[in-house]
Order: sequence, then C-alpha cells, then structure tokens
Amino acid sequence: MPMVMEKQEVLAELIAQELKPYVKKIDQDAFYAESFLRKLGESGLLSSGGRPQAEVLADGLFFVGETAKTCMTTAFCLWCHLAALTYVRTTKNEKLKADLLTSLEDGTLLGATGLSNPMKHYAGLESLHLTAKRTDGGYLVSGVLPSVSNLGKDHYFGAIAGLNETGQIMIFVSCNSPGLKFKEKTDYLGLNGSATYSCTFKEVFISDDRVLSEDANAFVAEVRPTFIAYQIPLGFGVTNASVHSIEKMANRQNGCNQYLRVQSPELQLREEALRQKLLSLILEESLNWKEIAKVRLAAAYLTLEAVQAAMLHNGSAAYLQASAPARRLREAYFFANLTPTIKHLEKVLSL
Repeated sequence: MPMVMEKQEVLAELIAQELKPYVKKIDQDAFYAESFLRKLGESGLLSSGGRPQAEVLADGLFFVGETAKTCMTTAFCLWCHLAALTYVRTTKNEKLKADLLTSLEDGTLLGATGLSNPMKHYAGLESLHLTAKRTDGGYLVSGVLPSVSNLGKDHYFGAIAGLNETGQIMIFVSCNSPGLKFKEKTDYLGLNGSATYSCTFKEVFISDDRVLSEDANAFVAEVRPTFIAYQIPLGFGVTNASVHSIEKMANRQNGCNQYLRVQSPELQLREEALRQKLLSLILEESLNWKEIAKVRLAAAYLTLEAVQAAMLHNGSAAYLQASAPARRLREAYFFANLTPTIKHLEKVLSL
C-alpha cells in the first residue's frame, strides 16, 4: 500500500530531530521520548478521519517500523499508543469516542495498553489481575497490573477487569484517577525508557462513559488482529537496522565476515517476505488474527537471528554496553517476550 511521500518526510524529520539525538539517553538513562510521541500526533500523522481501516493500519505499521530502526523502545511506546487508539476507534461507547479520540490522535493525550495479563488470561496462561464491582454510574476496580508501559500525566490506558467468573469489562483508565498508584520500573535488561509502571488499583472509580465494552471477551476478539499486527514492525525495524550494521562491517579484517553462516541478503529476503505477507493480510476484508500471529511469531524468531548475526559481524566492538548492536540484542529479547510472547504464540498456533 503506497505511503504518501509527505508523511514519510514528516516522520523522517521527527525521527532526526526528536529521537536520534536521545537514543543513548533512552537506552542508558531510562529517558522517555514523550515529545516525539506527542509531535507525531501534532503533525497529523495519526489522524484517522474518514480513512479506510486498511490505510490507517498500513500507516501505523510504517510509523512503528521506521521508528524501530532508530529506537525500538520508542517504537514500542508508539505501539502502546496505537493499541489505545485501536480501542477507542473500535468502541461502541460514542461518548468515550467523542471525548477522547481527537485528543489521542493529535497528541494532546497519549495512550497505553494494559492487556498483557488479559491476553494471557484468554490463552489460559494467567488469571485476571483486576476485579470490578458495580456502583452508581460506573464500576469500582481493584487489583494490580505488574507492568504497563507508556504511562504518565495526560495518559490513558486500556484494562480488563472481571465482574464474576464469566463476565469481564474493558475500561479506559486515566492515569490521574483517584485511588490509582504507580511505581516506576527501570530494572529491565532493556527498554527502561518506556515509561513502565506497576499500577495498583484500590477501588478506582471508572464511570460508564469510560467503559470501552461491557463484553471484554468479544471486544478483545475484535481488536486482537490489529493489536498484534502493530507489533510486528518492531521486529522489522530492528532486523533492518541489524542488516545495515552487518553490511557496514563487510570489509573489516580483510572481509573475514564472509565466512559467517548468516549474511545480510538472507535476512533481508526473509524480512521482505514477512512484510509482504503482513501487508496482504491487512488488505483482506476480515483480519485473520491467527494468520497475523504466524507472521508475528516468524518476525520474533527472525529478529533474534538478525541481532545475533549483527553481534558476530561486529565482533568485539559490539560487546560494549553502549554499542548499537548490544542495544538491539536487548531490544530483540524484549520483542520475544512482549505479549503475545513466543511461547504464548507457539501455544495458541498449535491448537
């Protein structure tokens, strides 16, 4: 699907000015590139008004992939925001949509997804961490989400809470909600600049106009294909950057890298095949989440191979804490463990 050249240029300029100068600070000092995310919205790149779903999705895939070439931490934050946008675009709660969609698309508000636990719950891997009980005008929600990323002031995030053994609601939570407490998490192997927090709910009131769906199970089934699709370019971006890193090393030490088993042309061909498969899937009238999940799984494995190959091609220069190949190695391991994780995908695709 063609991308309007103006959008490519706007994105490239934002990456050059608002992201590239901060990549090491993001990786080493847990700096959150909030300005980049807000300016994406301000530029109009995230607007969906009157556009076909496939076009909006294709644009989002491109934005995530291009960002991930430079910094997967920030591309992951962008994915979080796009997931939140997907929830608001999909909800039948017109009051919620009218109140928040424009502000999420223009960068006034930023969004996140608290669906790691629910996605695992629906795959039979975990129990739900949040519970809700009905009260006048809404719900009181309690429980703990261990880690939600892309959070801060003027941010919202999606979450799912159980009402009883069979029923769940999906809600859209303001980070400014009374009774909601946060603890920042910056002790990860990588991606500490992703504004990730544990979230403790103590009877947090969620009004009816902030309920995305009274039937969370059905809502998740509706948004799952897009949720997963937007993740895939995280791997493409890191793979692409690894390929370029390999190519830059081709003539070092009298061309000794030619004897390594994995070379850039193989990685490029596999990435391009997956990219074309993904684009063909999003053009279908109905998104097939299992077919998209197959691409997601293949992209995770490819990304791991690409970063390992780049480490070998770069040799001792890569074995530095602040080297770009080492950063991408850590990013790839995050991608492999991002819900749905490799083992999660292997399970659901085997059924």
